[in-house]
Amino acid sequence: MSSQNLPQRPESPESAARSSVSSEPGGEQRRKPRVAVVFGGRSSEHGISVVTAGAVMSAVDRTKYDVLPIGITRDGRWVLTADDPARMGITDRRVPDVDQLADSGRGAVSFSVDPGDREVVVSEPGALPRALGEVDVVFPVLHGPYGEDGTLQGLLELSGVPYVGAGVLASAVGQDKEYMKRVFTSFGLPVGPYEVVRPREWESDRPAARKRIMEFAAEHGWPLFVKPARGGSSVGITKVDDPSGLDEAIEEARLHDPKFLVESLLRGREIECGVLEFEDGPRASVPAEIPPVTAHDFYDFEAKYIDSAAGLVPAPLTEEQTAEVRRLAVEAFDAASCEGLVRADFFLTEDGGFVINEINTMPGFTPISMYPRMWQESGVGYPELVDRLIQAALNRPTGLR
Repeated sequence: MSSQNLPQRPESPESAARSSVSSEPGGEQRRKPRVAVVFGGRSSEHGISVVTAGAVMSAVDRTKYDVLPIGITRDGRWVLTADDPARMGITDRRVPDVDQLADSGRGAVSFSVDPGDREVVVSEPGALPRALGEVDVVFPVLHGPYGEDGTLQGLLELSGVPYVGAGVLASAVGQDKEYMKRVFTSFGLPVGPYEVVRPREWESDRPAARKRIMEFAAEHGWPLFVKPARGGSSVGITKVDDPSGLDEAIEEARLHDPKFLVESLLRGREIECGVLEFEDGPRASVPAEIPPVTAHDFYDFEAKYIDSAAGLVPAPLTEEQTAEVRRLAVEAFDAASCEGLVRADFFLTEDGGFVINEINTMPGFTPISMYPRMWQESGVGYPELVDRLIQAALNRPTGLR
């Protein structure tokens, strides 16, 4: 993001509320739509969510919208934070934290579950609750469980507040890699070999579960990837070259999710494609390619966010390959009943076919993230991308649709 997009000084939520009325020609007063950017959360991707929120807040057109920044701490408290994107970046290889940005260490923010009341209220010990005004739309930039998985979306549906991105079902499907793959398979999308180990299986009969993994390895070969079933940003994923590293990899995955997946190595090129919902339906961006990362075993968290591994945008593909991956990306969007946006990740295998790895219903929006870069190359700049998502959410009803 360029520095000219950053606000000149932090603005408190209260001052934002006072500036929310603008004058129409003729002297009429019109309130700007208020966008609550909700970020942080209880998942392992807390810090990346804060970084994403800073980038989004920097890009929101303040002449059109008011912004209310709401952070969720690692222990689940909802708090007001300063409107200060400059403090929300990665510094000295460390990601930021909501607690560092909170206006108060004691206050709590709450939404009403009454669909007729969209007011946000902040409560602090020893003080009367303060109403901060109505929220017109929520831009949730939470990654991982407790936010990207349908839980926050369900709360917003109960509250009757429009929000950016996928609904309850699509968010849940997009978060759980097992059911994501099952949905894709049922729609005829190509999926690579995988094995799922659920918590009860591992806890009740570990030798049997391990035997099943070894049989999977015997069929598909080493190395394998062990990953949390409901995680993201490559957190908790381990590449396992032989049986000696299997147990340690499983324990690492289970630190983040008691259910885990084992996947075979697909030899080929990593291709990504963005999908954005327009007025006439979803469209796919130009695809990107993640080149081999020489300093890392695979495209892991460090490569993505700390070392800023650069993707190739657009991907060096033939016209036929580009058309095919764009078609598959939109099919994946529709198969999971997505709304708003999706990043679809594929492998272009050595035999020339595409295999879908996963979708991300709230992809990273950091300045180096692939999703906004792909749309930039497709003619939709970052501020327009954010504006389109907000407008789509404002025009979409909550409830069954």
